[in-house]
Amino acid sequence: MLSQLLSFGGRLLGRGKLSILIYHQVLAEFDPMRPTEPTAAAFEWQMQLLARYFTPLSLTEAVEHLKNNTLPANAVCVTFDDGYLNNLTVAQPILAKYNIPATVYVATAFSQGNNMWNDRIIDLCGDPKRTELNTTQGTTMLHDWPSRLAAAQQLLKQLKYLPVAERLQAVDQLYQLNNATEYAAKMMTPIQVQQLAATGVTIGAHTHNHPILKSLDAKAQQQEILQSKTLLEQLLQQKIEHFAYPNGVAGRDFDEIAVNWVQQAGFTSAVVTDWGYSTASTPLLKLKRFTPWDNQPLKFHLRLLKNYLP
Repeated sequence: MLSQLLSFGGRLLGRGKLSILIYHQVLAEFDPMRPTEPTAAAFEWQMQLLARYFTPLSLTEAVEHLKNNTLPANAVCVTFDDGYLNNLTVAQPILAKYNIPATVYVATAFSQGNNMWNDRIIDLCGDPKRTELNTTQGTTMLHDWPSRLAAAQQLLKQLKYLPVAERLQAVDQLYQLNNATEYAAKMMTPIQVQQLAATGVTIGAHTHNHPILKSLDAKAQQQEILQSKTLLEQLLQQKIEHFAYPNGVAGRDFDEIAVNWVQQAGFTSAVVTDWGYSTASTPLLKLKRFTPWDNQPLKFHLRLLKNYLP
């Protein structure tokens, strides 16, 4: 009875509205250093729920419906940022099982075996063999998982808005101070990106180095946006139509300079991380996204419906 009410509520509230979900990783097993990332088991019931009660669309289909004002009720898109290997090895088989289209936005600088700067910090702080963390500001003791996670989050906050070169230099220095070696690669290689695309998953661009675009001058923004698009088109021999702004909060992380470059690059759509839904009146280069973080199906379903509210 409750499921029927929720389904009816979705059809009523979700007319002409598109929800786009943000994911990054889907983990084979729970990682205490990445507690908000769903496991394969959680992702499976989430996709099962979407397949049963919503109308999953590819981003390309959704954009066409938005253009023509023909969006079906309960329309939803599934997207992933950055280009993690587990998008291919863990998430894709589940998506295929429930016939759910998806888009993966790839930050192309990390497809040659290099991990993203944030993962490098998280792996360093989460290394169980390490009991202390040396920084330029002193030494932090690493005891339990909460202390390790707190240390990582503090560093991430400090470095997040630095220019790309300074940020990478700071992480390199952190590894040197701790005599640390690089951890296992987490991102897809070019061949693995091709494999994912061959399954029918849409590949989108996410800049090259994943910078905060607003921190760059106009020319550097253009280079970041075009380089990712060009590299992916060369790799896949197909047009890359969709883009995701790194971090993605409009006004804070990017502004109209980036939007203009995205438009000039020929992208059909671009997604932000401002929460909410999109309609036929939403600019296609500023489509909204959100993350339902609940770990119970009922709460997950209710949050999806709540996203339809103004």
